[in-house]
Amino acid sequence: MQPNASPIHAAVVEDFAAVDRTILAQLGSRVPLVESIGHYIIDSGGKRLRPLLVLLAARSLGYSGERHITLATLIEFMHTSTLLHDDVVDESSMRRGKQTANEHWGNAPSVLVGDFLYSRSFQMMVEVGSMRVMEILSAATCTIAEGEVLQLTNIGNPDIDEAAYFETIQGKTAMLFEAASHSGAVLADASTEQEEALRLYGRYLGLAFQLIDDLLDYQGDAGTMGKNVGDDLAEGKPTLPLIEAMNRGSAEQTQLIRRVIRKGGLDQLDEVMAIVNDTGALDYTRRRAEEMADLALAQLDLLPESRYRETMAELARLAVDRQA
Repeated sequence: MQPNASPIHAAVVEDFAAVDRTILAQLGSRVPLVESIGHYIIDSGGKRLRPLLVLLAARSLGYSGERHITLATLIEFMHTSTLLHDDVVDESSMRRGKQTANEHWGNAPSVLVGDFLYSRSFQMMVEVGSMRVMEILSAATCTIAEGEVLQLTNIGNPDIDEAAYFETIQGKTAMLFEAASHSGAVLADASTEQEEALRLYGRYLGLAFQLIDDLLDYQGDAGTMGKNVGDDLAEGKPTLPLIEAMNRGSAEQTQLIRRVIRKGGLDQLDEVMAIVNDTGALDYTRRRAEEMADLALAQLDLLPESRYRETMAELARLAVDRQA
């Protein structure tokens, strides 16, 4: 359970060790299966970017208390609960290079343990003791749920445009990044301007992160990514690489992609990957991700110089310069 050995965690390594200890303590349950599934998914790796944002945001503004540890932990629990639920909805069999919990234990236990982690996160939210933080996170949970439902309703729909795509990823992915950096700022009694800057930093970072995720679905490999290449295509998800390929492609290429989105599956994965490459749709998606990262970086100008701010700048760069 040590994702925090990388350079991006160095500035808050002691805080992260405290978060790890709190995660272990909060996973405790009188029901053994809850602990088993909770440990399985928490221990399965990942960069823990969302709790990292809480720690960095709070520390960047001089916060010296301990409530940021609880806040970072509950953000990780919220994220983990959505992973459990998402994998059931998406019928995913692999995440981060290993079996998903639903593949290992089945759908019902995965959903219920997701509910447990979500409920435990609200218990910790009360411990943090900030009404502003509760307002931010409770509103975020609604937005995230709406984003997931929106994505579900968009499956198999080739008429989704870029604006609708961004609305979806703002809800399902960027919102928790935004809530993490925003709540960390509130905990540190940020000025109005700094609070808004850190809120937007999280939003743009989350958008950049999701754009690259969607790009890698057509460019990565399963060994590096820890998921199956073409998963989005198999599910009929109209992500930006497909949307832009339809905008740029010939009538024949556009019709092929429309058919594949409606049908789902991987029968024509090679043809679709060739089209998204040949039309420049992947390059376009990367440019949009870089634009989001640049917007995130611009928000940091309102923060005092520190190693925490430098780490947040590095995070924005890493969001687009990654292969997994």
